[in-house]
Amino acid sequence: MAEPRGSGGARPPEGEERLSALLTNANAIRAVASAVEGTLGPKGLNCMLIDTLGDVTITNDGSTILDKIEVSHPAARLLIHAAKAQEREVGDGTTTTTLLANALIQAAVHHVSRGVPVTRILEGMRAGITRALEVITTLARRPESLDDTLLRQAAYVAGREHADIADLVVQAARLIGRETLLDPHYRLAERVVAQEGAESAVIQGVVIRKERMNRQMPAHLTDARVLVIDDALEPEALSEEALATEAGFNRFLQVQEEFRQGLRTTLQAGVRCVVVERAIDPVAEELLTEAGALAVRRVAGSDLSSIAEHCGARPVKRTALKRSPQELAAVLGFAAEVRADERRGCLFVVGGTGKPVATILVGASTREVRDERERIARDAAAALQAVVVGGAVPGGGSVEIAAARAVQALREELRGMAAYGADCVAEALKRPLMQIVTNAGFNPLEKVEDVTAAQAARGCPSLGIDCDSGEVREMGEAGVVDPFPVKQQALRTAFEVAEAILRIDTIIKKRPEPETAGE
Repeated sequence: MAEPRGSGGARPPEGEERLSALLTNANAIRAVASAVEGTLGPKGLNCMLIDTLGDVTITNDGSTILDKIEVSHPAARLLIHAAKAQEREVGDGTTTTTLLANALIQAAVHHVSRGVPVTRILEGMRAGITRALEVITTLARRPESLDDTLLRQAAYVAGREHADIADLVVQAARLIGRETLLDPHYRLAERVVAQEGAESAVIQGVVIRKERMNRQMPAHLTDARVLVIDDALEPEALSEEALATEAGFNRFLQVQEEFRQGLRTTLQAGVRCVVVERAIDPVAEELLTEAGALAVRRVAGSDLSSIAEHCGARPVKRTALKRSPQELAAVLGFAAEVRADERRGCLFVVGGTGKPVATILVGASTREVRDERERIARDAAAALQAVVVGGAVPGGGSVEIAAARAVQALREELRGMAAYGADCVAEALKRPLMQIVTNAGFNPLEKVEDVTAAQAARGCPSLGIDCDSGEVREMGEAGVVDPFPVKQQALRTAFEVAEAILRIDTIIKKRPEPETAGE
């Protein structure tokens, strides 16, 4: 049962309790949105994040802000999880999703407090979102080829107008080809590496921020056979109880010898570069060093997969060491060059015989600048790939205004109180443009009305606001475009969050779960 509320243990009327739960959740959603709304648009500002150790992160990236801020309210966590799911799905749009969800909820709260039933609001919202998606879909344009200017424009906008990064992303896309970009398992954003002191370039190969295990290993290899292990390179572990017995100790010696023999067999197969996902045993390090092989440990799974694909290797477990040299040869890859850059702390693997791979190497001056430039480049890469997959729409909040006009027209078709739900969608769709012009220093109400009137008068749904002059301008002509999949997913996710929040009728604190026996 929910705890009684109010003075003297009196329970408030049912309607007031439901509204109280909605207001509590809506306030938590508003607080999250306020943390990222100032970053939207070309004039958006940065946010400074400080952790418990005093380390500072300065960023304009909404996804990073949401990932690092500390929240305790369940509704706030729900919104953040949904926004992060948006990032995983299409690589961008977390700030837009957050703003749209907040606007939908705040508008709904206004109507619910006036007595409109939540179910009717959701009915109208669903119809409004459907109509908005129909309008935005008709405005999407797919690029004709990887030379289409849409790709560079999308990368430039998502990359916060860093022309050098946009050019690198486009170059990398052309290098790997359209077929690779259309692969649902491939993420161009994962092939971005930023490093202090490096010259920005597109490398036809894999670059990872890792160093060789020790300086006695070679820093440069040519025509190298590569072994990829998605496991630890160490012998089988035995329990302390087993080691306490003579049989267990003898088993330990046997395991150690089998491990050494497996490494010798591996080297006999011609392996000169070993890339390992987890730890490498000191015995393995010593044997590899003596054999003149280069080893890298604790490599991220995405980097490991990229090296394997580029070299044509098949990732294996540590048990592969027990295979014969002939069997091992079947899983090895090949690289024309493996080079460890000690000054920059990077490993280059190029000239593989597998799939073509491009790494976007972004130079930076300091660690803080490096991290932010990497985030910018990842956003630009994700936007470009999303345009290749699903096309682009006019940006700057213009398509949302066009959709809002269509939703307002839909209102006349809806029956009864469902029309208030459509109103919520229309108001929410105005929010991106309002925030963009607010961050640019203009009056949001004035500019939204200017764009709405201009679109209606000229019959042009791609009109928006030039954030430098404040004048109405055609966004395609200005080179302001957004990936269609990002817009589409942002609307869907925002509605899902709003629906989940609005359907919460009561907030009840759960009792502690009983401890299980033995704990």
